[in-house]
Amino acid sequence: MAAVARLQWMWRWRLRAALCLPRGSPGLILGNPVSLRRGLSVSVLSYLAYEFYRKFCSDAVVYANDNVIRDQVLDKADYLYEAGETEKLYHFLQEYKQSDNVEILWRLARALRDLAMLSTTRAEDKKRLIYEALDYAQKALSIDAEHFAVHKWYAICISDVGDYEGTNTKIADSYVIKGHLQKAIELNPYDATSYHLMGLWCWSFASLSWFQRKMGAILFSTPPTSTYEEALQYFLKAEQVAPNFYSQNLLSLGKTYLQLKDRINARFWLTKAKEYPARTEDDKEVQKEATKLLRGL
Repeated sequence: MAAVARLQWMWRWRLRAALCLPRGSPGLILGNPVSLRRGLSVSVLSYLAYEFYRKFCSDAVVYANDNVIRDQVLDKADYLYEAGETEKLYHFLQEYKQSDNVEILWRLARALRDLAMLSTTRAEDKKRLIYEALDYAQKALSIDAEHFAVHKWYAICISDVGDYEGTNTKIADSYVIKGHLQKAIELNPYDATSYHLMGLWCWSFASLSWFQRKMGAILFSTPPTSTYEEALQYFLKAEQVAPNFYSQNLLSLGKTYLQLKDRINARFWLTKAKEYPARTEDDKEVQKEATKLLRGL
């Protein structure tokens, strides 16, 4: 009986603690043996329910903390990107390279690619960084194929790798690149960069040399083609979505109008490119090229 009494007291105490009931609550008073057995069963179930609730709340807190940590990482990554701190961003995101978070992975691919494009990056390092960027973009795509930024950066990385694989590979990958850029636009029609990249795709095939067109005809029964007019529409759409968002888009508009023999509009956009605030090496190169082209008008 003493053992039963101790057991009864233990479950009464645990149940009271679980339900936050005051000492001596009627619901915890156990009477005859039948009531005792019934009471113990209820107590056990209640205690298990409490343990489940406690575990669930604990997991929810951990999950919430994970979200907070993720958001902090993304906020810092985006701050460094906007500040043009390419190397700092790369080193920061390297700490999370084992992550399966798509938001981190595509940003890491972008950081690797941006670092590869710096003039201070050695040739052998540039190649390694570009292939590594593609690896992270592929990993992100395998996790989430419905994220616009994943498709955009996967297309960019494929194009970059094509520079090392040769003309045949670059042309062969062209339809793949176009497909991912179109998917990015479909998933997010308000991303100006995706329109700019589609404009570059059209520009590159509008300006193919005779030899490159022949290579395309060998690789495809219907080789990829485009026109400067089509490229112009994408560049203008990018500017419509986000005016002055990117110095390269301003330069691309100026160069496209030059190809279309529209000197007035060419001068307008090249001047905007020349006057664009230079925050990155890319912006500085745009200023130089725009200045050179304006001298020729």
